[in-house]
Amino acid sequence: QHTVLVWFPCMYLWSCGPLYLVYLWFTGQGGISLTSLCCAKTVSLCDTQTHTHTHTHTHTHTHRQTDRQTDRQTDRQTDNTNSNERLITSSWGSCLPSCCSSSPSSLLLGFMRDQDSDLWKGFMFAFLLFLLSSLQSLFNHQYMYSCFTVGMRVKTAVMGLVYRKSLVISSAARQSCTVGEIVNLVSADTQKLMDMVVYFNAVWVAPIEIALCLYFLWQLLGPSALAGIATVILIFPLNGFIAKMRIQMCYTDSRIKLMNEILSGIKILKFYAWEQAFLERVLGYREKELNALKRSQVLYSISIASFNSSSFLVTFSMFGVYVVVDDRNILDAQKVFVSMALIHILKTPLSQLPFAMSTTMQAVVSLRRLGKFLCQDELKPDDVDREPYSPVIDSGTFGWSKEGPPCLIRINVRVKKGSLVAVVGHVGSGKSSLLSAMLGETEKRSGHVSVKGSVAYVPQQAWIQNATLKDNIVFGQERKESWYHRVVEACALLPDLEILPAGDGTEIGEKGLNLSGGQKQRVSLARAVYRKADVYLLDDPLSAVDAHVGQHIFERVFGSEGLLKDQTRVLVTHGLSFLPQADLILVMVEGEITEMGSYLELMARDGAFAEFIRLFAGNERKERSHRGEERDGTHSTGYNHLVIKQCFDWLERCLVDVNSKQTTCKQEVLGKLTEVDKANTGRVKLEMYVEYFRTIGLALIIPIVFLYAFQQAASLAYNYWLSVWADDPIINGTQIDTDLKLGVFGALGFAQGVSIFGTTVAISLGGIIASRHLHLDLLNNVLRSPMAFFEVTPSGNLLNRFSKEVGSVCVCVCVFRLRLICLLYTPPPPPSLLRSPIYTHFNETFQGASVIRAFSEQERFTLQANGRIDHNQTAYFPRFVATRWLAVNLEFLGNLLVLAAATLALMGRDTLSPGIVGLAVSHSLQVTGILSWIVRSWTDVENNIVSVERVKEYADTPKEAPWTIEGSMLPLAWPTHGTIELEEFGLQYRKGLDWALKGISLSIQEKEKVGIVGRTGAGKSSLALGIFRILEAAKGDIYIDGINIAQIGLHELRSRITIIPQDPVLFSGSLRMNLDPFDGYSDEEVWRALELSHLKSFVSGLPDKLNHECSEGGENLSLGQRQLVCLARALLRKTKILVLDEATAAVDLETDNLIQSTIRTQFDDCTVLTIAHRLNTIMDYTR
Repeated sequence: QHTVLVWFPCMYLWSCGPLYLVYLWFTGQGGISLTSLCCAKTVSLCDTQTHTHTHTHTHTHTHRQTDRQTDRQTDRQTDNTNSNERLITSSWGSCLPSCCSSSPSSLLLGFMRDQDSDLWKGFMFAFLLFLLSSLQSLFNHQYMYSCFTVGMRVKTAVMGLVYRKSLVISSAARQSCTVGEIVNLVSADTQKLMDMVVYFNAVWVAPIEIALCLYFLWQLLGPSALAGIATVILIFPLNGFIAKMRIQMCYTDSRIKLMNEILSGIKILKFYAWEQAFLERVLGYREKELNALKRSQVLYSISIASFNSSSFLVTFSMFGVYVVVDDRNILDAQKVFVSMALIHILKTPLSQLPFAMSTTMQAVVSLRRLGKFLCQDELKPDDVDREPYSPVIDSGTFGWSKEGPPCLIRINVRVKKGSLVAVVGHVGSGKSSLLSAMLGETEKRSGHVSVKGSVAYVPQQAWIQNATLKDNIVFGQERKESWYHRVVEACALLPDLEILPAGDGTEIGEKGLNLSGGQKQRVSLARAVYRKADVYLLDDPLSAVDAHVGQHIFERVFGSEGLLKDQTRVLVTHGLSFLPQADLILVMVEGEITEMGSYLELMARDGAFAEFIRLFAGNERKERSHRGEERDGTHSTGYNHLVIKQCFDWLERCLVDVNSKQTTCKQEVLGKLTEVDKANTGRVKLEMYVEYFRTIGLALIIPIVFLYAFQQAASLAYNYWLSVWADDPIINGTQIDTDLKLGVFGALGFAQGVSIFGTTVAISLGGIIASRHLHLDLLNNVLRSPMAFFEVTPSGNLLNRFSKEVGSVCVCVCVFRLRLICLLYTPPPPPSLLRSPIYTHFNETFQGASVIRAFSEQERFTLQANGRIDHNQTAYFPRFVATRWLAVNLEFLGNLLVLAAATLALMGRDTLSPGIVGLAVSHSLQVTGILSWIVRSWTDVENNIVSVERVKEYADTPKEAPWTIEGSMLPLAWPTHGTIELEEFGLQYRKGLDWALKGISLSIQEKEKVGIVGRTGAGKSSLALGIFRILEAAKGDIYIDGINIAQIGLHELRSRITIIPQDPVLFSGSLRMNLDPFDGYSDEEVWRALELSHLKSFVSGLPDKLNHECSEGGENLSLGQRQLVCLARALLRKTKILVLDEATAAVDLETDNLIQSTIRTQFDDCTVLTIAHRLNTIMDYTR
């Protein structure tokens, strides 16, 4: 019987092994072709299976070289994201033959009992034991490699699908799918799918292995094996229930979503001193997340303890039944240790099964989440026909969603080719919606829309890429120098290029953080003009520029002599001076076109448009007269002359040879703004481990160490106790004191199970405690960082820290592991380093999706995203392959130890008892598994401790000044007068850059109304940043009511003065929360503020009134309405000093007039500083 059991697997492996290798050879399967470093890791494991333990010196030398990111390129087309997206629906499968080494050990123990057997048979059995163990290692790691490769392909394919979906998702779906949720899908859910692919086979392979082991146990112990079967059957439902309970707990999405909004609107939080309110909101979500995680980890600990104790439970139940039912049943060394070997094999599927089940159940949840996102409504390209005539809308009715009210009703427009069409109307009248309907961004309910040829789109809020100014303008097109310079000059960017450190090679930061609003809008306009499209849709591109620049742009770009004179132009505008030059004017009121015609036709009809023009034309004429006087007088050289001169200077510089390396390097340094994630190569510093353990605390570390030591001691004790039991003498066909031995064995096993549970719970709680502390430190530090930090740090880097890295801290194992792996190679930069560019790109794309679609650049951005995904995987892959290579070598050493133990046992067969031999062989068989476990554990620790390092990297950055100062004697009513004094005040955005403000000295008295004007980029908004200490003074001081603002806390300053900023920002949540996040005002006060800001009628018409849910960024409100919400905030705060930073740029003249009237009446006793482009808004100011 035993002979058959030995030769059966041997013949199977010897026959199938060569066939499998031939199959791999002819199908071309093997390692992904990478650099020489990665090839060295891959070839030894995957391509030449028979040489796994050779060339160690070469590998060691190679691995110590630092891998360069530029060398990690995936050559195999089957492994890149583009290919995998097309193959994601294909099926895969894998099956691994399992080698059972219990039969050779049984033969070996039988040989030890038979003193008459030939010695050569014992050596043959020992060698057979070694051979089968080695083959098992090779097949196991080849299987893991194959599963990992498939899992990596699935992950990259799904990430690519999510990105493609984000480019076509409908406007209604965008309101429910935020950037934070998409980042969580890409970072967490795709990883769970990959884990499921790697471990899923254990779900069906493990039961087969369990059944085989139980069958062999039946052969050894007879019906007593049924007790073991019953134990296994009882364990399965328990862990299935636990796995199901764990998947119901997820609060991460809400936290990541809120963090993304905070990072996007950080300047607003600082202006209003709202950091504390939003910090508490984040911590609220975090506390729910951690509480759920605690419950989840306790359940998981029960699962781990039950399965890790399963081998004992099976052993105890079978041996107990075996010796109790019949006194003549003898537990000798052969039965005990062959059974233990089988149960040890049984332990592997039993320990893999809970993880595989949990991973599969979590993957099912992730699949549902991914499916929900991928099944969201998409924009319908067929809504807009590309017919051979200019934009036409016939009887069109449109809405932002299928269920909501329509935003455009009965629209009939026919635009002639090459004409200039102006669209005017009040705030929220549907002007931007009309352009969106032409782009196909809205839900078409009826009618017909067609647009001829290519389209260029300029949104109302400029979308800027985190790239150089030149790249933002060229936008993926070939750069044509002459056309490029004409566009730059026409869009009035030449003076700005003079200011920027590296000209058009300057990085302008994420969302254009280091540009003013006017500069961002002109870059956005230049991008559209450079495109040379057939149709231009322009959403109020001149609102953020001053009058001179606006006139220049209109003449050089839109006018009869402009660059776009022959193109079709649809221009949304609030500037009355431009309307006479329009070929067609559309007047919109509440989503309908009420009047249509040329300027003269509309004036002749004497309707609402003509009345509006007569009412506000006086102010426009005064403004134009003022501009004309300025041109004729002090501005006689004129803006145009300045531009022409600078244009010639620019062209002259272009002819100069600038190939000098010094000049190039200097420009690169000056133009560089954002910082890439730093790659810390080599070993993780010891300080990171110390920091991690410090956050956990000795109160948990000591019990963890004690419980872990007790667990190992109990395991050794009950195994040794079994060897003593097996060596008991047989008297009259029975063994003595079997009840005692069984009781001691049970007590030791029970103690081990309790210690396993305690260790797992303590480790899990330690990870949660560390995660809580590190997340709190990170959150506090990020919110306390100065604005300069956010200008140079892409939001993707920060989102990566708050999502993936914080999650990894929770699972970082809190026990010391062997550092053997560090002696062999220096690992490449961690994959987490290359995740940040993916998140940044997703974030940037999601916010600019309408622009990308309008310019038909989806494919280029998709290829860029796929490239970043592939770059991340090429960092992940060699790390995994290196681990496989090391595991094979270590397991080979372990198998040599098995051979040595068996050989020594044979040599001492006359002096060693069968029990001791069985114990030695049994434990030596476990060495290979332990060594493999060491490698996996240390790899996990290395990977996860890097997350601690990366979280600490941003938790130790410089902070801005304190929010409050203890013992401050600042009066509660300060400022009581509102006087402002500047003494030689100067600002710099960064050290080494030119001065943004140069030695300004002025005095503003209480209740004065002061207008601040100047060309775009002159420093108007910089002055506001200085007053609020968003930028700290480089020199000089500012005094408010005689108190130096540099000597008080930031919140004490910012909460006592108010600003209506240039870029209105809203956060997801109720409208009331956006007005009053601290709940410091009554509903009556909030309604009064809405009434004064001319929003009461709009909010009253909403179904939920003040509880109306604002989408992320306030996208379900128009830009003008968002600006009015900011005005309502200011009316609620009613401080003695009010700063308006181009606060009415996005509203029509009538609404602007109402706002100015509100400010004059409600802030009559306040000091008001207004940064304005419209001179009529400051005509009646003090100065």
